[in-house]
Amino acid sequence: MSLLRLLILLIALGFNSGFVIALEFRHRRLADAPCPLNFEALRELVGSNQLDLPDVSAKCQYVLQGLRFVESLYLQTTGFFLPPVNASESCWESYQTLINEIIPNFDILISCGFQTSWISEGCMNIRSLSQFESIVPESSLLDVRHSCNQSLENGSPCASCTTSLSRLQAAYLRGTQVGNVSVCAGYPSIYGAGYVNRFGPKDKGTAMCLFSLNFSSSASSNIRRKTLISGVVIGGCVGFLGAVVGFWFLRRRYKKQRSRRKVFVNTPRMSSFSGLKLISESTTLIKFSFDEIKQATRNFSRDNIIGKGGYGNVYKGILQDGSEVALKRFKNSSASADASFTHEVEVIASVRHVNLIALRGYCTATTPFEGPQRIIVFDLMSNGSLHDHLFGSIDKKLSWPIRQKIALGTARGLAYLHYGAQPAIIHRDIKPSNILLDEMFEPKVADFGFAKLTPEGMTHLSTRVAGTLGYVAPEYALYRHLTERSDVYSYGIVLLELLSGKKAIVSTNNDGRTSLVADWAWSLVKIGRALNVIEDGMPELGAKEVMEKYVHVAVLSSHPHLYARPTMDQIVKILETDLPVPSIPERPIPLVAEIGATDISVNGNSSSQLSSLPEKKLV
Repeated sequence: MSLLRLLILLIALGFNSGFVIALEFRHRRLADAPCPLNFEALRELVGSNQLDLPDVSAKCQYVLQGLRFVESLYLQTTGFFLPPVNASESCWESYQTLINEIIPNFDILISCGFQTSWISEGCMNIRSLSQFESIVPESSLLDVRHSCNQSLENGSPCASCTTSLSRLQAAYLRGTQVGNVSVCAGYPSIYGAGYVNRFGPKDKGTAMCLFSLNFSSSASSNIRRKTLISGVVIGGCVGFLGAVVGFWFLRRRYKKQRSRRKVFVNTPRMSSFSGLKLISESTTLIKFSFDEIKQATRNFSRDNIIGKGGYGNVYKGILQDGSEVALKRFKNSSASADASFTHEVEVIASVRHVNLIALRGYCTATTPFEGPQRIIVFDLMSNGSLHDHLFGSIDKKLSWPIRQKIALGTARGLAYLHYGAQPAIIHRDIKPSNILLDEMFEPKVADFGFAKLTPEGMTHLSTRVAGTLGYVAPEYALYRHLTERSDVYSYGIVLLELLSGKKAIVSTNNDGRTSLVADWAWSLVKIGRALNVIEDGMPELGAKEVMEKYVHVAVLSSHPHLYARPTMDQIVKILETDLPVPSIPERPIPLVAEIGATDISVNGNSSSQLSSLPEKKLV
């Protein structure tokens, strides 16, 4: 080898070594990039008090929720969901430092099986806000903004927000994801808290609703401890003195009011009914005074009546804060009526879902002139009931997108009653007048007067028949055999009414004979003409295959055979996803005549909150 070639080779080797060294130095410099995530905000939110979590799974879930909270702050300030890849290691180190204070001896990466890079690798390679919003249609984003841009501290707004966010994940975030840290399921909550909600991630209601995190800073904990110590000392002295003075005051007041109490000794003793005591002791609902109710309804003006039913009238009212409400006034004053009132209040108060009617409060009072008063106060639904739009005075037909929203929302509400509530609740009176519509046509299942709580482990209940003719499942009407699938049958009938514009019991012959809408729809589906079920003149028709799918779900749900029907959670999955509708078994001979011949009494009108049209109800 010549001297010149040797010299060139040595120079080249030296250059390459320097280049490699430079690259390595640059890589190390980038790898050591500081973490841009604000973990101090999480420390301020949850404090540094140690948590007592039951197992590794709960600890890892807590870690993920805390990380999503911090990422929502990052989105709020930068417009990005994830930190840079070169900051992954420093972010885990920062987070581990905080976790060491909250969950001692818990290594995040090892215990939860996380990898360092996963904190910067997300769902469908979505990193920025603009990328996220380019995937989701504007209509869905508007729905999220309507539901989530408010205080989420209370149950109903929180349920509305989380439901709209879950739709985004189910419909549009179904692509590939890396690991189990920045998964697709976490993106909607990060988006809702960091971009949509005007109060931001640090707000108490937002953090609790979207990330299940509580405000309990260490500083406030120390203050509480000091306050407790001093409070015990001071309170012991003051409390004893207050008890003596209070006893003397109450004894004197009791003597003064004794004569007035005697005036009401002979009135019905409804206030001592154990169910009413249970309401006042076990619920945080607002208890309105009778004067407040009278003022809200203009002394129960006939002009304010918006519904009539077997239990009494429903009035429109305006509370002192200006909010509009609906007030259901029970007309009976018997012990059985009190039991019905107590039952309905307890059932509605025990459930919270965006597709179930929200209860504002109640009123129980006994007055010298009106007697015992039992009133339930709801949010007023500005678009009335589904019955009003299908069969009432509203002439404008519902569009397909609105009907689809009503069908899916009602299914979600019933699925929650059957599988989300503890114990499970069977509604027993699903019909269009008990499906109320808010200003966005979001359905709210209402009227829980007939609802039954299902004891754990029970496959069915044997009980008296309650409901409305045409919507009651055959096995329930004939044999008093009640299960969750009895509600499924009623839902199927309502869905057919929603799709076709026809009532549950229709007249299809010139001789006046009637048949069930389910039998009529089945006859069309059987010959391959499912789309003929869809109401003529419906605005904004949907895709044919989607409308046909809804018809098949309705026919299957209203099948006379109990076990041919799907469950409500199966119905929700079928309507939300691409799952096919199971095959529909043959139907027996129509059962209208048999149902009509059963020995069931009829008790007048519907107890709908907003519909004033009478319907035959089985009780």
